[in-house]
Order: sequence, then C-alpha cells, then structure tokens
Amino acid sequence: MSHASETTRSRRGRFRRRRIVVFGALGLAMALAAYVALAAIAPLPASAEAASGSSTITPAAVQPTFPSWGGSAAVGLVGQDGLLVQNGSTQSAPIASMTKTITALVLLDKHPIASGSSGPTITFTQADVDILQQVWDEDGSWAPVQAGEQLTEKQALTAMLLPSANNYAISLAIWGFGSVAAFLTAANSWLSAHGFKGTHVTDPAGLDPGSVSTPADLVGIGKLLIANPVLASIVDTPSATLPGAGTVNNGNELLGKDGVVGIKTGWTDQAGHCLLFAASVTVQGHKLQLVGVVTGAPDYSDLWQDVPKLLTSVEAGFHEVKVGTTSTDYGTYRSVWGESAKLKSEKTGSIFVFSNAPIKVTVRSSPVQVAKPGDDVGTVTYTGAGQTVTRTLTVSKAVTDPGLGWRLTHPLLLVF
Repeated sequence: MSHASETTRSRRGRFRRRRIVVFGALGLAMALAAYVALAAIAPLPASAEAASGSSTITPAAVQPTFPSWGGSAAVGLVGQDGLLVQNGSTQSAPIASMTKTITALVLLDKHPIASGSSGPTITFTQADVDILQQVWDEDGSWAPVQAGEQLTEKQALTAMLLPSANNYAISLAIWGFGSVAAFLTAANSWLSAHGFKGTHVTDPAGLDPGSVSTPADLVGIGKLLIANPVLASIVDTPSATLPGAGTVNNGNELLGKDGVVGIKTGWTDQAGHCLLFAASVTVQGHKLQLVGVVTGAPDYSDLWQDVPKLLTSVEAGFHEVKVGTTSTDYGTYRSVWGESAKLKSEKTGSIFVFSNAPIKVTVRSSPVQVAKPGDDVGTVTYTGAGQTVTRTLTVSKAVTDPGLGWRLTHPLLLVF
C-alpha cells in the first residue's frame, strides 16, 4: 500500500471522528435546548389542595326565661318547622278553651269565608238559647244569644273567640256539621290529617278535660290560625259589638303589648290558666312572627307577667352569625417549590339564627399551579336555619411560577 493511500485513509478517519464529535455536540446541544424548552413550558405540579370537606359552627346557646311556676311552655317561629324552645311536660294534657281554635279552623275548613266577605248569615234559634242555659248550668264562659238573632259566620266566630263563649262554640259546631258528634268526627279527622297526633277533642268548647293536646301541637295549631286572615283579624281584635250578643271583649290582656297579636286564653281546673299567643316582632331588622303556648299557670295575672318575659328572652336569642369573614382560615395551598398561600373569602355575609342552631360549613377548593389574589380557587358554603350563603375563595398572596432554574433542577417533579 502506498504512502498516499495511507494518508488518505488517515484523513478520512480524522474527518469521521471530527464529524462524530461535531454532530454529537450538536445533538447534545439540541437535546439540552429541547430540555430547557420543555422544562420552561412543562405544566407545574399542582399545589396541594388547601381544604375540602365540611365542619359545623355551633353558636352559644341562649337560656329562655321560662315561668317559674312550672306548667309547660313552648315557642315556635312561623316559617320554621319544630320549636325554638320548650319546657315542662311534652305529653298530651287538657287544653281548656284553647280548643276553640281547633273548632274555628275546622269550621272554616268546611265553610271557608272568601276574602272581603264575612261569610253566610246564621240565624240563631231557641235551640241556641237552650244551649246557653246548658252552659250556665255547667258554669262555663258564655256570650248572650237570642232566638231570631242573625250573625255572619265571622261575627259568630268573634263571639266564640273573644269572650271564649262556650255556647257559641257548640252552636257553631251544630250549624257547621249538623251535630256535635258529627263535628267531633270531622275535627279529629282534621287533626289526624294535619299530623297533630297528640291532640284529640271531645267537645267543641274545651270544658271537657278529654279535649287534650301537646305544647308542640298547640304551637302548630296556632301557626295555622295566624295564617288564616279571617281568624288572625279576629284574635287581634280588642273588642267588638255584635247584633244580639252586644259588646264582647278579648280576654287576652297582652293583646297589643310586646308585639302580641293573639291568640286564645283558656282555663279549667285540669288545665290551669293557659295562653296560646302570637307576637309580631322585629329583631335586628328581621320581621318575625312567634307563636307560643304556656299552660298550667296558677292565675291569669301570672300569665300577664311571665309570658312577656319569655317572649323577650326568646327574641334575645336571635342573632347574626358573620360568615365568609376575611380573617377566617379556610386552609393553605403549599407548592412543591416552597411557596404557600392561605385561602380567604373576599366578601363577608351573615346567617340569622336562633340560639345555638348549627351552621354547616362546606369548603371546596381546586388544585392550582399558579394563582393570584382575586382568582377563583374554590367556594365556602354556609347552611343553617333555612338559609344558604356561598362565597368565592381566593388566595391571600400570589402562588407564582418557580422560575426556570427550579424547573431545570427538578425534572422528576415536572409533568411532561
């Protein structure tokens, strides 16, 4: 082999090696450039979710001022199921003349009075005068009646409810249903249909101790009565002058005081002195209608003194619970590159509750790579007392991109 051939082969070898080195370096540079480019645009791992789940806020309980003489007491809120407060026996017991509220509701269920009307005219007869004599013999409450007297249905209901006239309760039961027995069948069916399982009536007036109810049922019955515009207007009337019956006065001495707008007094030896009451009040700008009952008082004077105290204490139990406050900690985002930011609400709200009614707090947050204050990263929802308040969550400070240096040095944490 000639010297020239060896020289040529040597040059070719050097060229190939140089080419390998050049292309290798170029490939490495291109790979590095590609890695840098990919690292720069690769999605970041999401920050750990700050919070997801629920908890409960329980405000401090309020202690109502119940009558000191015992008996039973209960108060509810119109528009809300159940009772706000209750004290004493929850069992069925005689309800005296509060029975007349049931009589009125059952009568209007069969013989409703149209809006703007006073209902049909009822002509009273000697039979009604005989009923009055019967009531006198039983030493029950009454209002005058005369044979030939004519009253509208609303006027007759007024004669029954304001002075608590037993004779008008019996007369209306017979007028409306044909007989007292037929009325009792209808009344007890009505009570059952409305879910008042602890209530049963054995007479339309309440003189019979067999007419019984529970505090919870009486509050429910009171709510139905207040919802009826005819009956609500009657029980909120201090006095009325009626044909034949003359002037009748409302036996509820609390009417017009402390927001009281009704409903019905009652007294027998078995029931004690009782009051089924309703009050329209405004608490912290919220218009409320409370319905309550107190039974077993030694005297009416005890009711007139103690029911306002109970009402005042119940009103004091309502309060606003601030929610979505900026100071509340809803959790923290923590990024794998060392940044952290708390979740916060930018807008406050409130829920109006009674006493220690629980408020459920539900937080939902989404994973984020980067975020800045004002970004929507989740929600917090407060639910309680039939109200729901939802607020958007954001971050207290920015969660920023960690930068190219961190990206280049943490390839395994990047998602390609």
